[in-house]
Amino acid sequence: MAADDKSGNENGTGNARGVREARPANKRGLARLAAVQALYQMEISGQTLADTILEFQMYRLGKEIDGEQYREADPDWFRDLMQGMVAKQREIDPRIHQALQEDWPLKRIDSILRAILRVGVYELMRRKEVPARVIISEYVEVAKAFFAEDEPKVVNGVLDRIGREIRPGEFDPRPAAGSGA
Repeated sequence: MAADDKSGNENGTGNARGVREARPANKRGLARLAAVQALYQMEISGQTLADTILEFQMYRLGKEIDGEQYREADPDWFRDLMQGMVAKQREIDPRIHQALQEDWPLKRIDSILRAILRVGVYELMRRKEVPARVIISEYVEVAKAFFAEDEPKVVNGVLDRIGREIRPGEFDPRPAAGSGA
């Protein structure tokens, strides 16, 4: 079961078109999932940030599409994730690139995986009221909604590395090699 991010509900990925339901969701968890979908859409279509946010808020978040009811996401959280990630992308991308394996530069990874990492890093950088471990767990769950293979492990590893750099006080010190701990 997931940790709580101070919203009073369990977080999750929700039920969105083309995405398998991983577990019950709350509005922040759904905002995270929607932000990943919206960033992917922006990258593929070339749509502007403002148009993408407007489209999601008017026609997707909590709406019925092709007979499928989308759950309601926190529109303020969604908007903050979108605007913040785009505003801080020049700071975020080098962090992700540095945390990835040398033979897998950021531009080479899947567009959805790239969106997950970008939004996750933004949230680690700017949403200090949410514990780093909760953020990491949430984006691992988002990755599981899209991928069944190694990608959730990549998300966990990259966000954990970056989280330890950005918020070192929130992580226990790693035991020294050979300490038996």
